[in-house]
Amino acid sequence: MAISRDKKQALVKEFTDVLNTSKMTVAVAYVGTSVADMQKLRRAAREAGVYIKVLKNRLVKTSMKQTKAFESTDASLLNGQLFYAYSTEDEVAPAQVIDKLSKEIPSLALVAGFDNSGSILDTASVKALAGLPSKQQLIAEVVAQLLSPVHDTTNALSGNLHALLDGVEAHVA
Repeated sequence: MAISRDKKQALVKEFTDVLNTSKMTVAVAYVGTSVADMQKLRRAAREAGVYIKVLKNRLVKTSMKQTKAFESTDASLLNGQLFYAYSTEDEVAPAQVIDKLSKEIPSLALVAGFDNSGSILDTASVKALAGLPSKQQLIAEVVAQLLSPVHDTTNALSGNLHALLDGVEAHVA
């Protein structure tokens, strides 16, 4: 059954809003993926704050032309049966979720990605992004590095205090 013109326009407007608000959008080929695997993917994506949208490439390209950042972007990589994973909060979450699940579900393949500045990324670039730690992991690592001198000093003082107490105990006994 064909989609009406009004429905297509609504879908284009909705995806235009997605392109304007998302930090990263990833195009994924899913030919041969079972319904159970797609449900597993959607569940994992939801837990990571990533949204999945299945949309015709022609409508995505129309949305890109209506978005100021993407109006001159080359969308030639967007071919075949694709879905789009995007996140409004984390730049690398869509790539990470898809990359992780593509190891369990071999029919998933990263095709391309585009960020909110209008840049389109090829498959290798998207896979490289998937290897980066998430924003929360980076924050935790920075906090751990900042607290490291405090922990080192506390441990050193604690060790010296224990040695002093051991010496006093040996001298008293």
